Amino acid sequence: MKINSNMRLKKILIVIGTRPEAIKMAPLIHCLKKENNLFEIKVCVSGQHQSMLTQALGIFDLKSDYNLDIMEPNQTLFTVTSKIIKKMEGILSEFEPHLVLVHGDTTTTFTGAISSFYHKIPVAHIEAGLRTHNIYSPFPEEINRKLTSQIATLHFAPTQRSMDNLIKEGVSADKIIITGNTVIDALFLTLEKINNNIDTQKNILNDLENKKYIFAENRRIVLVTGHRRENFGTGFINICKALKELAVKNTDVDIVYPVHLNPQVKIPVHQILGEISNIHLIEPLDYESFVYLMNQSHIIITDSGGVQEEAPSLGKPVLVMRKNTERPEALKAGTVKLVGTDKELIVSEAQKLLDNKEKYSKMSLASNPYGDGNASLRIVNFLKKELK
Repeated sequence: MKINSNMRLKKILIVIGTRPEAIKMAPLIHCLKKENNLFEIKVCVSGQHQSMLTQALGIFDLKSDYNLDIMEPNQTLFTVTSKIIKKMEGILSEFEPHLVLVHGDTTTTFTGAISSFYHKIPVAHIEAGLRTHNIYSPFPEEINRKLTSQIATLHFAPTQRSMDNLIKEGVSADKIIITGNTVIDALFLTLEKINNNIDTQKNILNDLENKKYIFAENRRIVLVTGHRRENFGTGFINICKALKELAVKNTDVDIVYPVHLNPQVKIPVHQILGEISNIHLIEPLDYESFVYLMNQSHIIITDSGGVQEEAPSLGKPVLVMRKNTERPEALKAGTVKLVGTDKELIVSEAQKLLDNKEKYSKMSLASNPYGDGNASLRIVNFLKKELK
């Protein structure tokens, strides 16, 4: 079904809420802006993760055209949802886009989609079709992406499995295109920038040093990220206890943990891990520094979705601190393993990767199922045909 307009330039509004969304959408925004004879592009940020989001856009030399500026301390999902919908009303009325692009599974994703629906504006969903088939895990992301799929007109699925999920839910196959994941586009762009620019490398090392981490010879790095709402409370306490045990058992290993700013993450992490000499709790990193640190690490322990896709391209085994994953392709390929928030399982599986070269190589050399770095180009080429 074509999205028709009598205007020569087709207006596209790109709605972004978090840093991972900004990173994954950045290469697509650049790709779309190259087609300035066809498209007028505006970027709207909700401010869901304001400082980190702005920083991520800046790395790719991008900035927002609209900022909903919704963040305030200790707000709930009720508040975030209602504020975005209310503020989106004015943006959509002012810009009158022919298409709205949303990404992934955040509250901004769903509210951007439902707001567009209220204005009868078609929605295209990037990274569509990911499923755990449990609406409370991850929470609230699983229901956000399912609801967005019900609203969207176009679905850009990263893999065949994602497309199959959508078809099972009643989405027409002609509204779905398999693209790979744009995060691989972003990763390759960033690696190229790092590898080809000595000043960028120096800036990254200075950034890490300012955040109190200095690389040391003959010390393997275990990189940790953790921020999922579903792990708040007991889950994070278990994670921290596991990291503490790993650090004590492996004094020749550096555990580096850029700690999320959310107090429900920051407080327990610093309380339990703050005094352990080979655990380095550092401030959040910009994307360039994080990619560099991923590339230097030995293994990665995370509850992040994007890291499950990026790390295999770098040959890094990933232990996922979640009960299930919407990215089963990585499980099948052998690049990641689920460990949940079970203290003993986190410790035992990490220890195997530290001790057993054969197990490490098996995960490290597995191929990445998430794309070749051309997802953005595939999306733009499809939109050039569709927006007529």
